[in-house]
Amino acid sequence: MEREAFDSSVIASAGYDAAVQTLEVEFASGEIYRYRLVPRRVWRELRDADSAGAYFNAVVRDRYPEEWMPHGATPAS
Repeated sequence: MEREAFDSSVIASAGYDAAVQTLEVEFASGEIYRYRLVPRRVWRELRDADSAGAYFNAVVRDRYPEEWMPHGATPAS
């Protein structure tokens, strides 16, 4: 999944696949997670948020099924 860089101390980059409603987030730590069943609206709001980290914590974290992506893994969407 293609990600775009974020100007955030928490989120390094993120991308969204509308076909499968999946948000992929690379954190500043280097960890990558995929969040399933995420509406497109949430992706737009994350990109537009004044603080992407605060928005993520309030709206995404612990609210959507998540999958940790081991470094170097490239599973199918």
